[in-house]
Amino acid sequence: MSEVTIRRALLSVSDKTGLVELGRALAARRVELVSTGGTAKALRDAGLAVKDVSDLTGFPEMMDGRVKTLHPKVHGGLLAVRDNPEHAGAMAEHAIGAIDLVVVNLYPFEATVAKGAARDEVIENIDIGGPSMVRSAAKNHAWVAIVTDPADYAELLGELEATNGATTLAFRKRLAARAFAATAAYDAMISQWFAFADQQQFFPEMLAITATRREELRYGENPHQRAALYLPRGPHGQGIAQAEQLQGKELSYNNYADADAALELVAEFAGGAPAVVIVKHANPCGVAQAATLREAWQGALECDSVSAFGGIVAVNVPLDGPTAEAISEIFTEVVVAPAADEAARAVFAKKKNLRLLITGDLPDPRRPGLLVKPITGGLLVQTRDNGAIGAADLKVVTQRAPSEQELKDCLFAWTVARHVKSNAIVYARDGITAGIGAGQMNRRDSSRIAAIKAREAAELYGWDAPRTRGSAVASDAFFPFADGLLAAAEAGATAVIQPGGSIRDDEVIAAADAAGLAMVFTGMRHFRH
Repeated sequence: MSEVTIRRALLSVSDKTGLVELGRALAARRVELVSTGGTAKALRDAGLAVKDVSDLTGFPEMMDGRVKTLHPKVHGGLLAVRDNPEHAGAMAEHAIGAIDLVVVNLYPFEATVAKGAARDEVIENIDIGGPSMVRSAAKNHAWVAIVTDPADYAELLGELEATNGATTLAFRKRLAARAFAATAAYDAMISQWFAFADQQQFFPEMLAITATRREELRYGENPHQRAALYLPRGPHGQGIAQAEQLQGKELSYNNYADADAALELVAEFAGGAPAVVIVKHANPCGVAQAATLREAWQGALECDSVSAFGGIVAVNVPLDGPTAEAISEIFTEVVVAPAADEAARAVFAKKKNLRLLITGDLPDPRRPGLLVKPITGGLLVQTRDNGAIGAADLKVVTQRAPSEQELKDCLFAWTVARHVKSNAIVYARDGITAGIGAGQMNRRDSSRIAAIKAREAAELYGWDAPRTRGSAVASDAFFPFADGLLAAAEAGATAVIQPGGSIRDDEVIAAADAAGLAMVFTGMRHFRH
């Protein structure tokens, strides 16, 4: 059977948005309204006639409302296959009336957890009867329509208007799919809470991951691939996915990935001096801190102006007009900022294709969480790389200790290096990256590539020498041989920061001493694949 006329509806909702309007529209079509507790009261207060579920079942609500809809007269009315003679006979024998429409949304478990409620309150907000009704109605979608979201009320009423008070099978199938997704997400959030919050399990035996689609993207990494953006359900950090887009065309898959990389790095400088990060293909190609944002932009750009073309820019302080003017002088895909003043917005408004994203507060780079990476046939799951070191954690391993300025440059370069694809080498001087070598198969080549970029910048801007002269160099992992370190020394670096831990540490330290370098070990590696 395709069309089913709605004669009886069961309504039981926690979120009462649009409830009264829906009840009035159904009553106007002579639909009998059956309801529970607070939902029934809200409908009656609006002057609507409502039958209590307890009148339908012959049993009162009991146990503080824990038991009210778990009854054959409810689930029989939902699950009966109406053209099945046995089912129809059972309905007649036990006076079970058919229910044609169910409108249910579930106890606010997610909101209860989010507000930091005590354990007992969290448990009480695990809905039992609601999901049971939703699943019963969705299973029997051949006869029953199930609505779980107030956002779908308008679509429901439009369907009833178009079909003279009935629902079509195609419509009910769509609702059933949404309903099963809703209960799956609800159960997943509960399982996550039990695992992570209640029992502090990093890696539970069953990992339930749930997310809501925000938008379909134009395509994936390449035009022949499809893509979408999903937002995680339950507690999660605020980041690029929640940013407000003020202007520009739709973001692509690659735009999101690169903007996320830029935001994660610039967040390392939250609360500090103005900082600018330029990212291309998920790797920083220029990072700088300065007294003003405009100066930081110039420093970041000068590191690798060739790669900056068509890149992603992120800043750690509100964007101002002069900086926006400077950024707009080259082609830029996306600009990410915690805020932007009117002058900056006016500048970018002239660049119709440039996307301006406003994030508000920057994410906490030290926040906990899990990262999930698909591999063929499985998922790799790890905790976020939120480890951090400071000056007090460093171990000087060379005859010469770094000067105060060298130490500052070491820590700056180290901060950037943790966000560069391995093998990562970063030269920095005076709060500006001088050269970045990313993603090479050996560390020596990363050192050389970074130095080449520094020399090219010196030639372009007419400097007497590359900024690698007198710089600090950071390596995301240990130098397995002295060759990478010697390449850095040849480029003019005077200080080195690296994790240490190689079986050839003594050889590398000896090479550093011979070159007059100061070197410190962090004891912490930051591979980024």
